[in-house]
Amino acid sequence: MTLLVHMLACAFGVGSWVAVNGLWVELPLIVNSLPEGWKLPSYLTVIIQLANIGPLVVTVMHKLRPGLLKEKVIIYSILSVGVVSCILLVFLWDKTTIVAGASHSTAFFIITFFLSLVDCTSSVTFMPFMMQLPAKYITTYFIGEGLSGFIPGVVALAQGVGMAKCVNSSETGNQTARNATLQTVYLPPNFSPEVFFSLLAAMMCISLGAFVALNRLPRGYKLSSEKLVPDAPASVTPGMENPGAELDGGGVKSQDEGEAQSRFLPTSPEHTMHQLLFIYFMVVLVNTATNGLLPSVQTYSCMPYGNLAYHLSAALSSMANPLACTVAMFFQIRSLVLLAVLMVIGAGFGSYNMAMAALSPCPLLQGSVAGKIIIVLSWLFFTGTLTYVKVMVGVILRDRSHSALVWCGAASQLGSLVGSVTMFPLVSVYQLFKSGDFCNTKCPL
Repeated sequence: MTLLVHMLACAFGVGSWVAVNGLWVELPLIVNSLPEGWKLPSYLTVIIQLANIGPLVVTVMHKLRPGLLKEKVIIYSILSVGVVSCILLVFLWDKTTIVAGASHSTAFFIITFFLSLVDCTSSVTFMPFMMQLPAKYITTYFIGEGLSGFIPGVVALAQGVGMAKCVNSSETGNQTARNATLQTVYLPPNFSPEVFFSLLAAMMCISLGAFVALNRLPRGYKLSSEKLVPDAPASVTPGMENPGAELDGGGVKSQDEGEAQSRFLPTSPEHTMHQLLFIYFMVVLVNTATNGLLPSVQTYSCMPYGNLAYHLSAALSSMANPLACTVAMFFQIRSLVLLAVLMVIGAGFGSYNMAMAALSPCPLLQGSVAGKIIIVLSWLFFTGTLTYVKVMVGVILRDRSHSALVWCGAASQLGSLVGSVTMFPLVSVYQLFKSGDFCNTKCPL
């Protein structure tokens, strides 16, 4: 029975971010079919940020009207929306409409918003539900959450997304031999986007089924109503207070209660005000880069090297995220100096990626094998390094106080919002980044 609960917890966790992760790894294929072309990732970053209205509403309602929103009802609702959205994506992902005189992927954007709403809201609903189960199942849930990025990446690699070749246009019958030019022809993948999105729908169904099963567990598998740690009123401050100086009602926490809690909670490390400000600065900066700035221009940094480079960069980066989280479980670096060094290293890889995007469609080493290898590795190390920093900063703040972790989440969303809002006009309005054609772009030697 214990093994079954572990499997259910893992399957439930898979549904947390599988839809959004699946969309990102499928971009190398669908970016060639949708009218937005290379600008598509910049649209997605903004849509995902707009979907944060979901967790915001849930959090505010829990604060203003505690108990009004039923946790199980919310989870049933969002998982059902996720299943329906994935099914609609199978049939509508390539349907376009004319908006303001131009063709746009309206259906794809609307469905993406609802999928993002599901995944963003899962962040504030899935974990509280898992707290009803014994602590040993939390780790299994996090494994499932990591698989929500790993599995789509593996499937995308098996799909062989968006491979391309150059053919003479006279061979396709479009022009006479005298006026023939090279034309990019995309080879069919091993299976279509419709099959890929169907797999995402199946994974969402599995997550929903696992949630139903978890709700039907015998009562003995759930935590007793007796709380291990007494509740104390928490003030929402940026984690800069002395965590040991919490008050119980109007008076100071009793010594016996403090000793009781100390047996269950780790001792909070002391940090100066400047150190805490630096930690939150790292959170904002890292999320600005990983969730806003760089994803918006991934097409421009990778596509000039060919669809294979873009395909590998997207798939392997998606897989690097859960792998970095796994590494952080066993090898923890809590030194702020070393974390700052890792952040600078990650920023260096990110700067290279951004520079190649700025040089598009003629980046360095374009057309060479070395250029393809470097850009793929750069994206891989950029994602892995900064993900590790994010995880370790979260661990540091978690050990300090609950309110510190709350503000860590707020700083993460602020960074993501700043990055996506900054890049969208640069990419889609002012068009500072230039796209190219794989076969016909002529770059100086």
